Amino acid sequence: MARCTAPVQGHRSAAAAAACPACGGRYHGYSSYRSYPSPSYDSSSGSSRSNSGGSARSTRPSWSPAGSSVGYTPSEVQALKPIRRSVEERAKLPERRDVFLCHAWDDRKGAAKELHDLLELLDVSVWFSEKDVMLGAPLLREIDKGLARSRVGVVLVTPAFLSRIQAEGIADKELSTLLARDLLVPIVHDTTYEALRDVSPLLGSRSGLSTAEGSMSDVADKLAELVTV
Repeated sequence: MARCTAPVQGHRSAAAAAACPACGGRYHGYSSYRSYPSPSYDSSSGSSRSNSGGSARSTRPSWSPAGSSVGYTPSEVQALKPIRRSVEERAKLPERRDVFLCHAWDDRKGAAKELHDLLELLDVSVWFSEKDVMLGAPLLREIDKGLARSRVGVVLVTPAFLSRIQAEGIADKELSTLLARDLLVPIVHDTTYEALRDVSPLLGSRSGLSTAEGSMSDVADKLAELVTV
């Protein structure tokens, strides 16, 4: 009669049990579901994900309310964390818009208006050039003024925006000041961060959100959560 090897070698795994001359028959065929992949722990979200079936979008930032269906990648959470801190600090200041939306003139009827309308449907107040910025005003000066009156600035980076800033030029010193204040979130739409870095390395160095990762509606949902205090 075959003797069980557990007292000597142990049965710490399905493979060890299957190799046992006494127990192997009972464990044969069960190893496929006894060996589960160990979950990986996402320290930024406080949630675990299976290595085999987990999604990078299961990350949950601290400002996302319980029950929210909005999904974030770990890189998005990392990029938005300093912005959230600035939002919380500026929430104490009176008469502030939630978002200042900077965009190219050519996008005012298209992508910029779409994002503006989606945000307002989510009860986010938006500083928008069609309502608040004088025509012909210098881009960076209006960004600076808008940021002074808003919790966060959003730069909608499109092919039209890249053409505009390339033609006008962006002063590295001014842009560096805006980025250092952790108030600026680039939203890349119909272009890439690589194309942005070619035109403005400083702005391109700041991670933000991209419609390549989801729809414009997804971006609006994330911004709405970001500015809600």
